[in-house]
Amino acid sequence: MNASAYPKVSIITPSYNQAAYLAETMRSVLEQDYPNLEYIVIDGGSSDGSAEIIRGFSQRLAYWQSQPDQGQTDAINQGFARASGDILAWLNSDDLLLPGAVSAAVRQLQAHPEAGMVYGDALLINAAGKKIGDFPAAQTDYRKLRRGYVHIPQQAAFFRAELWKQVGPLDPGFYFAMDYDLWVRLAAKAPLVYVPELWAAFRLHGDAKSIAADDRCWPEMLRVHYRDGGKPLAPIVAKYWVRKLVAPILMRRRKKQLTKGE
Repeated sequence: MNASAYPKVSIITPSYNQAAYLAETMRSVLEQDYPNLEYIVIDGGSSDGSAEIIRGFSQRLAYWQSQPDQGQTDAINQGFARASGDILAWLNSDDLLLPGAVSAAVRQLQAHPEAGMVYGDALLINAAGKKIGDFPAAQTDYRKLRRGYVHIPQQAAFFRAELWKQVGPLDPGFYFAMDYDLWVRLAAKAPLVYVPELWAAFRLHGDAKSIAADDRCWPEMLRVHYRDGGKPLAPIVAKYWVRKLVAPILMRRRKKQLTKGE
């Protein structure tokens, strides 16, 4: 198989003290059946043995480092600055790509030349890797994103490098909503295409940002809204206040969900 005949796909994994999941994450990328894959791991100077895990895969990596950085967003930006692929994605160090995901994403981008990004479905899994639910993925677009209708599993999203060069890098001021900010910027340039195929697994566990810092997501989304000229009387603002009111209930439900399958 002539790898050069296939568009190069660059995948970045940012990591910090995720040794419990890191090897499984890396294998899920390295064992993809796609022949032209560039994999880069940016570790923030972990102290839990992550560097030793990464070193064990080093011969199969395009680049890796383990040194202090400014957090997840900075690590992703550092990785993309080194990437040479035609198609880009990032996979956090506790999530998984499912078999065949990269090949499927490339096929969909080739089938939809107008698309700036394609994304598929994702499972929700717990710390033990057991399925506990499904991510509510759905088709969205720029207008819907601006209204707070996201429904994009970041783990299953692949976008064109040429667009990244126009709208990147990620805003280092965002801790949680840097992906939402990127989706808005990409969607302003080209359509986003949802593909109802299972491409990834999103791991929920006690230390995950989605559990530990979920209350930071919507305020950051509102920053994007106001930055781009949004008004106070807008659907996304109303959703923020509704979400704020029901947040304790949602968080209890999500924490309860973590125990499913154990």
